[in-house]
Amino acid sequence: MASINVYSILVVLFLTCGARMATKENDQIIKENNCETEMGLPCVLEAFMSIFNTRSISNKCCGELVVLGKVCHSALVKRTLENPLFKDLNPATIIAKSIQTWNNCLALIDSPSPSA
Repeated sequence: MASINVYSILVVLFLTCGARMATKENDQIIKENNCETEMGLPCVLEAFMSIFNTRSISNKCCGELVVLGKVCHSALVKRTLENPLFKDLNPATIIAKSIQTWNNCLALIDSPSPSA
């Protein structure tokens, strides 16, 4: 019986430390890449709503998202998922929507504009 309690404590400690390490890793990526200064607030909100809700993202904000870069985009989404306010969301669904938003923006920005 005592070994089950010790095992449970070790699992909780491992999960807690692992989550905190992930947070530190994302925070470090965000800080090192100046991720929080690369997009204007209106576009941050638009990108957020396209990932965490069902709104679309404008061409202008797609451009800012692509300039932000995939590393920053991923780290910011992962850090948002670590926030207790979003604990009820399915991380796999949010990450899939994040990848979809990124790919859609990348395709939009990379596609040649129609010639006049």
